Amino acid sequence: MTPEAYCQDKAAKSGSSFYYAFLFLPPPRRAAITALYAFCREVDDVVDETSDTALAATTLGWWRAEIDRLFAGAPTHPVTLALAPHLAAYDITRAHLLEIIAGMELDLHQSRYLDFAGLAHYCHHVAGVVGILSSRIFGSSGAAIDAYAEKLGLAVQLTNIIRDVGEDARIGRIYLPSEDLQRFGVTAADLLNARGGPAFESLMKFQADRARSIYDEAMALLPPGERRIQRPGLIMGAIYRTLLDEIERAHFAVLNQRIGLTPVRKLWVAWRTWVRAG
Repeated sequence: MTPEAYCQDKAAKSGSSFYYAFLFLPPPRRAAITALYAFCREVDDVVDETSDTALAATTLGWWRAEIDRLFAGAPTHPVTLALAPHLAAYDITRAHLLEIIAGMELDLHQSRYLDFAGLAHYCHHVAGVVGILSSRIFGSSGAAIDAYAEKLGLAVQLTNIIRDVGEDARIGRIYLPSEDLQRFGVTAADLLNARGGPAFESLMKFQADRARSIYDEAMALLPPGERRIQRPGLIMGAIYRTLLDEIERAHFAVLNQRIGLTPVRKLWVAWRTWVRAG
C-alpha cells in the first residue's frame, strides 16, 4: 500500500464529515488534506486507543521525533511520507504539527476544564490549528483567513464535544467547563452517571447557542472574495452545524447515544453548500 493509499484508507474508514469536504477538491489538494487528516487521526488514536498513559506519552514522543525527521527530509511513517511533498506548497510548518500533538497530549493529563478560556485553548491545539492548515491547503492564506479558520475550527470542536458528552464521560472526561455546570446546576457526577433532565438540557442548549454564535463569527470573518476557494471548509462547517441542529431536535439525548447524520444527508449538505458558495 502506498503512503497516499494508506491515508485515503484512514480517512475513508473514519466516517468523518471531513471526508465529504475532501471530495470536491482537485487531486493535489485532496492528497494534501487527506494526509493532514490522517496525521491528526494517527496522533488522536494514540490517546483514545491506549489505556496506558505512559505508553501513550512515549508514542506521542515518537511522533514528535517523526516530525523532526519529516522536516529533515527523512520521514518513516506512511502519513509523514504522504505529507512530505506538500509541506512547502501549502506552508505546513513543523510548529503547527507539533501544536496538534501538544493538544492530543493534553488529554493524557487533563480531563476537566474550569472555564471556557481553558477549553478554547485546548480547542485551538486540536482544531484551530487544523483549520488554519486546512484553509492554506484549500488555497488561501493571511491573517483574515487564519482568524476565520481558527474560529471555524473552534465551532466544529465544540459541536464534537456536545455530541460526545456521554461517550467522553464514560472514559472519565468532561470537556464542558465547570463554570457552566455550576451555572446550570449540573454536577460532574450527573454526567459520569448519565443523569439527564431539564437542568442538563438547559446546559446543553447554552453550549449549542455558544457554538452557533461562533459559527456566525467565523462566517463574518471570511472575506467574501475567498468564499469560493474556501468551499471545502464551508462544507465542513455546514455539516457540523446541521449535526448540531439534529442534536437539539433530539433534546440533547447525548448521554446514552451518539447522534449523527447519514452519509446521504452529509453528501446532500456538502453538494448544496458547494453550489451555494460557488
